[in-house]
Amino acid sequence: MMFLGSKHCPRCGALASARSDADMAVRKCPRCHVEMKAVAIGSTSVRECDQCFGLWLDVPSFEKICADREEQAAVLGMASPAPQRSVGPTDGRVSYAPCPECAQLMNRVNFARCSGVVVDICKGHGTWFDKDELSRIVEFIRGGGLEASRAKEKAELVEERRALRQEQMKIDLRESSSLAGRHSEDSLLGIASAGSLLKFLLD
Repeated sequence: MMFLGSKHCPRCGALASARSDADMAVRKCPRCHVEMKAVAIGSTSVRECDQCFGLWLDVPSFEKICADREEQAAVLGMASPAPQRSVGPTDGRVSYAPCPECAQLMNRVNFARCSGVVVDICKGHGTWFDKDELSRIVEFIRGGGLEASRAKEKAELVEERRALRQEQMKIDLRESSSLAGRHSEDSLLGIASAGSLLKFLLD
């Protein structure tokens, strides 16, 4: 990670892309409510809180990290060597954080539904990551987690469609049985009526 405005990466010496804080509007940390600083992860510009070390990524930036292995390597390079832990409420309560851009409460989502990393998402603006959550997601992606998640979702869709087909078949069968029953009743009534008429004529 390097501050925007740095000419070279402090780790590898690579030339930094030309950016300035003026390129990014002021954003406040949704946890600490202090102004976040603009930093770069690889070539991706993000916001970081100095107090809780949380990260704010807009939608294109997060999509880029999810798809680019070089960006993922940069994320892993900036991860804390300390044991991973969540930053935020520690009393077990769920805390909904406001979006740094629109101030609306974000949705808490288990990334890819099976990663075990719950992040705060504003669909229109971006994603908030508490300390080390982004690196945990990158490890999940690089370990094949996204492919496994997609395969699981595909299998669930196939199962749902099979269940719907079975339910429709049951409904069709019940309707067919009901129609057959009504037809039998109508036939019996017709036979009974014919028998009554014949008896009346013979009498």
